[in-house]
Amino acid sequence: MWRGGHSLGSGADHKTGDLSSGIVVKALGGHYYVRTGNETIDCGLRGRLKQLRLETDLLAVGDRVQFRHLANGRGIIEEVLPRRTALSRKTVRLGVEAEQVLVANPDQVVVVFAVREPVPRLRMLDRFLVIAEMNELPAVICANKIDLAEEGEPQALFGVYEELGYQVIYTSAVTGEGVDALRQLLTGRLSVLCGPSGVGKSSLLNAVEPGLGLTVRETSRKTGKGRHATVIPEIVPLSLGGYVADTPGLRSLALWDLVPEELDAYFPEMRPWVAHCRYPGCSHIHEPGCAVKAAVERGEISPTRYDSYIRMHENLAETDWWE
Repeated sequence: MWRGGHSLGSGADHKTGDLSSGIVVKALGGHYYVRTGNETIDCGLRGRLKQLRLETDLLAVGDRVQFRHLANGRGIIEEVLPRRTALSRKTVRLGVEAEQVLVANPDQVVVVFAVREPVPRLRMLDRFLVIAEMNELPAVICANKIDLAEEGEPQALFGVYEELGYQVIYTSAVTGEGVDALRQLLTGRLSVLCGPSGVGKSSLLNAVEPGLGLTVRETSRKTGKGRHATVIPEIVPLSLGGYVADTPGLRSLALWDLVPEELDAYFPEMRPWVAHCRYPGCSHIHEPGCAVKAAVERGEISPTRYDSYIRMHENLAETDWWE
């Protein structure tokens, strides 16, 4: 987590051959743009690093690197530092399943949904939360457009997630309510912002920092469309410290390295009951003596959350969850 600034390094003048630290903010066509201090350096990758064969991406936005300054004002990356965390998805390369890292070293996932316009699809929210749980990333829910809602409506929709222990911030880019809380949440962290289109992510970002939403929106236009388009080519620095990675058009995020038998581990409300099921490896769908189903019947697990679990369990093999 970054404190007191939005980049690594001092940003001082450097001589050719100097070694500096930085964070990759953009990757495009073999060019890695590394933020250090208040400048961004166009860097290549040292040849010996290109020879590495990994089951994951060697470099991704958010990676912390050591690079050497070159005489032409560019740089060459000498070392990629170990990742603390990663937001990943499953892909296939040369017929082999592999991990595609969307953002390296994120501190948190901020999932934005509107209370109205569009009507929130909570099953989609549940899937985002499973992705965060699986990647061992803290997830925060931002319930936006509360100015359009009736009194108590936002809490009625999203209160179940607060009961599960997720932080929920209720915001309005129109009235400014909750914007300070969101700004504090983003400051000093690398945050992955996600959610369906039309929920007001850009408006919220502009309320947090004027112009930031426009910057992210322009970045998203470069991603193109289609199932294999680059999803996050750039992360954007915050003037108060930290970075934001937006995920517009995220339509093909299949779970990386997850089988249906593991899904219950990513529903916090199910964890206390799994060990009490009659049969080991219980799917919590068809088996008798299932402690999870009994908890649903007693009202200790939300029926809508349980329905999300069933649908995810049945469709884990599907690549596209969003249709």
